[in-house]
Amino acid sequence: MFETIYLSLAIILGVLTLAPLSRSQVWWIRGLDFPRLQLSVLLGALLVIGFVVIRDWTSVTAIAMGLIIGCLVCQLWWVVPYTFFFPKEVKAVNESQGGQRLRIMTANVLMSNHNSRDLLKLVHDFTPDVLVTLESDDWWQERLDAIEADYPNTVKIPLDNLYGMHVYSRLALSDISVEYLVENDKPSVHCLIELPCGRKVRAHFVHPAPPSPSENEESEERDAELILVARRVEPEKYPTLVTGDLNDVAWSRTTLLFRKISGLLDPRIGRGMFNTFHADYWFARWPLDHIFHSHHFALVSMTRLPGFGSDHFPLLTELALAPEENGVNDGPSPDDDDKEVADEIVKKAMA
Repeated sequence: MFETIYLSLAIILGVLTLAPLSRSQVWWIRGLDFPRLQLSVLLGALLVIGFVVIRDWTSVTAIAMGLIIGCLVCQLWWVVPYTFFFPKEVKAVNESQGGQRLRIMTANVLMSNHNSRDLLKLVHDFTPDVLVTLESDDWWQERLDAIEADYPNTVKIPLDNLYGMHVYSRLALSDISVEYLVENDKPSVHCLIELPCGRKVRAHFVHPAPPSPSENEESEERDAELILVARRVEPEKYPTLVTGDLNDVAWSRTTLLFRKISGLLDPRIGRGMFNTFHADYWFARWPLDHIFHSHHFALVSMTRLPGFGSDHFPLLTELALAPEENGVNDGPSPDDDDKEVADEIVKKAMA
């Protein structure tokens, strides 16, 4: 009886492990990218149970154990880079960079959440240079305008469809564009941020829709928007960052493709996952809110801030211009197959 149950569990976890390795964009398959850490824990537990319980090894238990070990290695291959066991991709610097620093806070407010007081308190306590809110509608805009005296440079896109976006900045913004790259109700903001030292940074703020039965049944819209943004990155012209709720985990094939096309670095690699969603369930959390940047920056600090009633935690990141710290080619780069896949995704979505 135990052998049958053990093998059945191994096969189920094997399917859950292998399915997202396909290029299928169906929502439930892409959704299996998310719980890799949770599946790793389950696989590890099954492995321990096997070694403790099994006394007389048979071909069935050997196959089950081999399948579990293989799946565990596969899952860990994706998530280990986002732990302290992996080398850091972005160098760290101290806080002595003066006017060359940029402190940016992203917060998916959850449109139905009306606890603006705690979010405004976080802004007051942590004083970001730039605040980016997602899912913010007219109600949220009225409350956020309370900080406009300190954050006079703004971009406001209040929407009641869960894809509103607001930018409040202490620093000067220029070359601002609001674009609907793939879907006509999902905006993204693109601008230049002028640091106190006078250097300008190209910023892209994004919030593509997730693949889900209630949104898009496939991930092509999300994936295409990320690729289109990646293709806009021109680090030879400006230091660049991309931030927002990507509705994708850091270790997914799509996010890796985005990083290959853009060449941007991920400051979480070698430091931690910084799981920002879901704020209410500690056992079901993954990193959905991201920041990627060009080699011009090094990391001063990265912090997941306390919750304020949303289903996302805010993410606070401080970067410093330090181009000598990271190499131009430190980020991943695409091969011909990656470029072909990217072309196919964009063509399918735009069609």
